[in-house]
Amino acid sequence: MDFQHSLGFSHAENHDCAAARRELLRYVNLKLAANGLPVSADSEGEQLVRLASGLLANFREKTRRLAGYHLSPVDGRIESFLNRHFSDLQLANPLKLPPTSMTLDRHGIARELSLPANGDHFASDLLSSYRVRNGVLHNPKADRRTTQGTFHVAEGGLPIPGDKRAVPRNVFVNLFRAAVAPPDDLLTLPFTSGLSEVGRTWVSLLLRPMVRPEVEG
Repeated sequence: MDFQHSLGFSHAENHDCAAARRELLRYVNLKLAANGLPVSADSEGEQLVRLASGLLANFREKTRRLAGYHLSPVDGRIESFLNRHFSDLQLANPLKLPPTSMTLDRHGIARELSLPANGDHFASDLLSSYRVRNGVLHNPKADRRTTQGTFHVAEGGLPIPGDKRAVPRNVFVNLFRAAVAPPDDLLTLPFTSGLSEVGRTWVSLLLRPMVRPEVEG
């Protein structure tokens, strides 16, 4: 297993870490270009993007044609469960996850995308993010230390604890539809926030567990 690629574990010295980050920035720009999003000319990888422009254009066209037809296995299972679970509501349109997203397939991509390409701070109406030594600190504007009285659970499944709020199932459906159709500013990639053209997209983090400890019983 490549521990640096999958988990971010490394015994590298500081100068090697700087080189690894430059390589990661090249990869981030390549992924942005592959998904039809603007790249940062001031960070690493612009030359690689120009070199592979034809290959990337071909990839984007194939992705566009397949959008909405082939979900990842986990997304397909989630969609199937939702539409089975709410089938008795006789919805006019089935519940669907976003058809396209950028997959975070390497450790460190989410960290880089969380901040401007050449900056250490990003702020929005919902949170402020700061680069720290061991990653990124996200400070939500409305931070709660407990879910008591604020955590809502849709009816129709497992028993709902007394400190949570039960909501009708059709309320969940309406909330879900609103959640998958957010305003554009909520889809902004902070990595591109300093560019003349801002990139907006969904992102997906699909993880395969590396540690599977035995569970007694």
